Amino acid sequence: MWYPILGVVIAIGLSGFRIVQQYQTGVVFRFGKIVGTRKPGLGWIIPLGIEILRKVDLRTVTAPVPAQKIITKDNVSVDISAVAYYKVIDPIKSIVAIQDVRQAIDQISQTSLRNIVGKFQLDEILSERETINKEITTILDGYTEQWGVVVSAVEIKDIELPLDMQRAIAKQAEAEREKRAKIISAEGEFLSAQKLADTADIMMAHPIALQLRNLQTLAEIATEKNSTIIFPAQLMGTVSDIANFLKQEKEQK
Repeated sequence: MWYPILGVVIAIGLSGFRIVQQYQTGVVFRFGKIVGTRKPGLGWIIPLGIEILRKVDLRTVTAPVPAQKIITKDNVSVDISAVAYYKVIDPIKSIVAIQDVRQAIDQISQTSLRNIVGKFQLDEILSERETINKEITTILDGYTEQWGVVVSAVEIKDIELPLDMQRAIAKQAEAEREKRAKIISAEGEFLSAQKLADTADIMMAHPIALQLRNLQTLAEIATEKNSTIIFPAQLMGTVSDIANFLKQEKEQK
């Protein structure tokens, strides 16, 4: 007579077991009031709807922020997408303080992205992504703290520019490269002229050096063996001067 009743009681008791995964925390409601939490593993709650277990995922969540059409400070329309990383640190707040954490963070991420990026000019957006990322992260973390959620990072993923703006930036980059090439060429000419001036000063102080340079040039031309070289009278006088110079050097020794 008691066996059916005992079987029903056992079945009801067994229906109260719940499994909480390692990356989860269980929040227990009793008649609609939070009475505690359950750690990962096998746990038991009062069945028949007296207690309800809500599982909260504690892993870091990757939340893509879809492309937003934003007007920059210098009135350029760009499409910017991003990605946000957040995790729940207070399971109770994440259930009680907000209805849907994921949807709330998705909406506030889009709004914050538009508001923050709209304060910067296009050049600043392209060159100061890290600053913008930190500012958006700070704004989001201020909202989500009261929900028991921490936003660890927000990263701008892609910036889409209008075609005419892409062409303008390409022309600007090309002009910048041409400017640098001209500056480098001018610096090379300046250094070359400076070295030539130094060489001229040395040769002016030592005329024999100029004559030796002339002879070296003639020797380089003669290596081809297909040229006719005409020696001017001045060069022949130079050869005599060099011979006299070498003779004097030998006598002094």
